[in-house]
Amino acid sequence: MTEAPIGLIAGSGRLPLLFAEAAERAGRSVVAVAHEGETDHALNARAWVKVGQLGRIVEVLRQAGVEEAVFCGGIRKPRLLDVRPDWLGLKVLTRLRGGGDDTALRAIATALEEEGIRIVSPLPLVPGLLVPHGPLGKRRMSDEQRADASAGLAAARALGQADIGQTVVVKRGVILAVEAVEGTDACIARAGTFAAGAVVVKARKPQQDDRFDVPTVGPATIDACAAAACAALAVEAGSTLVVDRGELVAKADRAGIAVEGI
Repeated sequence: MTEAPIGLIAGSGRLPLLFAEAAERAGRSVVAVAHEGETDHALNARAWVKVGQLGRIVEVLRQAGVEEAVFCGGIRKPRLLDVRPDWLGLKVLTRLRGGGDDTALRAIATALEEEGIRIVSPLPLVPGLLVPHGPLGKRRMSDEQRADASAGLAAARALGQADIGQTVVVKRGVILAVEAVEGTDACIARAGTFAAGAVVVKARKPQQDDRFDVPTVGPATIDACAAAACAALAVEAGSTLVVDRGELVAKADRAGIAVEGI
């Protein structure tokens, strides 16, 4: 019996494209709904919606016979301040009483599930994208950088516990920058204004729901590290996704940046 199609609620970046390719290789047809101003137009989307049009997403997925869907790719946080909700988006907003990314995403998932669209984790279909333990490229972190990575991991988990962000930048035990509404790349850029040679750490939030907002790095992360003169990128192994790994490693090797799963 042919498996039912899987819905793809797509945000920005390469992850939605890679997920669609992996799902189709696994024999699942994909019904994608993309976000205007966020999603790569290379994605073969059934419909394009504005941020907050949750009712339209449900309509499109239901018409295609979709019963379960994944979230892939982020929405730039400043755009969330200019949300244009439809009837279902308004229903979610009335339920929110503060909180960060996880709180909002769980509320969205609950609303979609009440309308018959079950939200599931994308990870089972993209296991090859998970960062392994150890170096990804030629360069390894020094003992000092490894100590900074350890300090950064502890700080990132504390940051994540408060549902604020996933990225911390450290040098010689000093926290140079933490991620908030501006996102990972801007956090790295801000750290670069204080000191060169820092270690960027990205980690899973302790309460992370693997259905959405999974930590992700890619070639653009290396570009940001290089521009900020950072020396290393340490990411939590087994729970962080790496997109376009070959390109990421090549860029890191050229820039002399150590990339490791810790």
